[in-house]
Amino acid sequence: MDQPAPPPDARLLDGGCLCGEVRYRVADRFEYALNCHCSMCRRATGSAFKAFAGIRRTELAITQGQDRLLTFGDAAAHDVRCRSCGSFLYSVVRNGEWLHLALGSLADAPGIRPTAHIFVGSKAPWFEITDGLPQHAEFD
Repeated sequence: MDQPAPPPDARLLDGGCLCGEVRYRVADRFEYALNCHCSMCRRATGSAFKAFAGIRRTELAITQGQDRLLTFGDAAAHDVRCRSCGSFLYSVVRNGEWLHLALGSLADAPGIRPTAHIFVGSKAPWFEITDGLPQHAEFD
């Protein structure tokens, strides 16, 4: 999971929800990216896994639709979706200081790629991992 830190003048990436009511901008300063196969991420996304990138919460700015955000959880740990279309945008984690941004919500390509699969011990039995990334039964 160790990756070089991006330069201080990292470019800004745009992203948002399916219906376009929520838009955000985030610095391309992601510190890690993973594919999570835990049952909570699968249920939250409705997918086999959640591809996400971790970044400090201060690096993300909602540029449109702040009032359209729907939060599930508490201040220190929650998921954020668009209230109108239900698109999953990000999770607030690590005592509210970090985000796990759903990579699928980005309109621009980030400079980081997932480096491993985590929680494969509880992955969907109908999904086969076919890439060469490392697989971890849990999150070490």
